[in-house]
Amino acid sequence: MKLIDSLVTQAAGIAAVRRDLHAHPELCYQEVRTADVVAAKLTEWGIPIHRGLGTTGVVGIVKNGSGTRAVGLRADMDALPVTELNTFAHASKHQGKMHACGHDGHTAMLLAAAQHLATNRRFDGTVYLIFQPAEEGGGGAREMIKEGLFDKFPMDAVFGMHNWPGMKAGQFAVSPGPAMASSNEFVVTIRGKGGHAALPHTGIDPVTIGCEMVQAFQTILTRNKKPTDAGVISVTMFHAGEASNVIPDTCELQGTVRTFSLEVLDLIETRMKQVAEHVCAAHGAQCDFSFRRNYPPTINSAAEANFARRVMAGIVGEDNVLVQEPAMTAEDFAFMLLEKPGAYAFIGNGDGAHRDLHHGAGPCTLHNASYDFNDELIPLGATCWVQIAEQFLAASPATKGGAA
Repeated sequence: MKLIDSLVTQAAGIAAVRRDLHAHPELCYQEVRTADVVAAKLTEWGIPIHRGLGTTGVVGIVKNGSGTRAVGLRADMDALPVTELNTFAHASKHQGKMHACGHDGHTAMLLAAAQHLATNRRFDGTVYLIFQPAEEGGGGAREMIKEGLFDKFPMDAVFGMHNWPGMKAGQFAVSPGPAMASSNEFVVTIRGKGGHAALPHTGIDPVTIGCEMVQAFQTILTRNKKPTDAGVISVTMFHAGEASNVIPDTCELQGTVRTFSLEVLDLIETRMKQVAEHVCAAHGAQCDFSFRRNYPPTINSAAEANFARRVMAGIVGEDNVLVQEPAMTAEDFAFMLLEKPGAYAFIGNGDGAHRDLHHGAGPCTLHNASYDFNDELIPLGATCWVQIAEQFLAASPATKGGAA
């Protein structure tokens, strides 16, 4: 493993910052203290900053030479509404809030890279350090873009990275194409006619209609969508009734849809609305159908993903850069990849053996109350960020994705 020596030396200090952030988690668009910490560190290292994009976002600007090329490196900063079960010294001090997804570690890795880039400046061009708020459901990337991220800071490509529990520390994964799925929510309200449970013929039962609709939705995946295209429809809530002997007037279904392409998402949304309306019509009922698109699929551009893979292989060896198996979880870095070429990679967080005796009883997995980021990743992730920036800016402008 070829780590940058100074990043190894400075890792303990950056780990202390990470643990401080872990102890003081802030939810989406509330990352005021976190942004203050980030801004103070960047300023300490002589890096100009811009604050306020997406409410609490911070962008650091590191320039060198006369090159016109620029690259963006992104880390997310927000925590989750989770009550932490760990009792170690850096456990959350705020009840009901926790860095259960490792965004404290993502911020720390990019801070470590920022310090090295600002001190050494072995590149020609500009590196934009994007510290983004509100990834966990708030769409912070979308809001930063709306408020001028790519207009104020024009860049040729943008890269993101997420820790991945269960993958060995010392490994990366990145591949062209889909990395994570779109995230979407639906609500169907079925309007029937209530009545006595012993006299079902006098009403229109929305519960039986809802049961039929749940099953019918699955035929969209098996009979309308190509079998080779990925898609998931999950009805996760079914609300109806108040008494065991009363057929209710209404029934409500809620759930999520996940796809790896917008074309499949368009198909599923269209067919779900048709199925909902026609199933209801067949039984003399009516329905209200709403579909909300939250995050689009995260799709890596080929040149940038292959470039990142070569950089990572130079650090940990080709055998430790895995094929990135697409995950049905979602990530708002997708909005950035709709605007710019780039890639979203995974860095192995290990199996949880890095936690001390005061961790919770649960597994060290994302969105789990016993999770903790593996600080051993800080010099590795930072080395990767530095190498991506330096090698991208060293490449010919005519070479797509910075490929040498």
